[in-house]
Amino acid sequence: MLRICRVLDIKSTIKYRNNGCTRQADCPQYIAENILKREFFADRPNEKWVTDVTELRWYDGVKTHKLYLSAILDLYDRRIVAYVIRNRNDNPLVFETLKQACLSNPEAHPLLHSDRGYQYTNRTFHKMIENAGMIQSMSRLGECADNGPMEGFWGILKRERYYGRRFTGREELVQMIEDYIYYYSNCRYQRGLGVLTPMEKHKSHLRSA
Repeated sequence: MLRICRVLDIKSTIKYRNNGCTRQADCPQYIAENILKREFFADRPNEKWVTDVTELRWYDGVKTHKLYLSAILDLYDRRIVAYVIRNRNDNPLVFETLKQACLSNPEAHPLLHSDRGYQYTNRTFHKMIENAGMIQSMSRLGECADNGPMEGFWGILKRERYYGRRFTGREELVQMIEDYIYYYSNCRYQRGLGVLTPMEKHKSHLRSA
């Protein structure tokens, strides 16, 4: 098998242990309980959402540029509810992601789970959640697995489209992210969803409701 892979120039991507768990904000304005408690399955869409921010990089010669992707994932069908790409990892990045999720799902009042990053412990963010009729939940300190499905999505995206590539332009990296999220939601089958794509799972519930 190794000989065949070498002949066909097939290389595997190694999954490394993730030790980059987000630390708690230095001066958190609001900390929610871990209501989710690693119960990562939901009975219907918009019952439980998880969210996080990940960092990606592109290069201009020897200069490194960072790009930040914020997303919200639905635990029922694993679809990406909303996402925002920005050059800065700041409060507006996370606030805009939540706004987009609310606009596209105006009747949704889910449990929203995150880590204890400074954006999520911000009082304004908590107020936005309350105004949307949602319940806020947070991972315990240093427990990355408490937000496992969101971390899992980052790993899938990076292994399948990011690791092993060198992006030499911002637009190239943004296009990859947008194309992959469409592919993941509409074309990538998941055994955990009954060999359906996230959007097929989502639509099947709507048909049966």
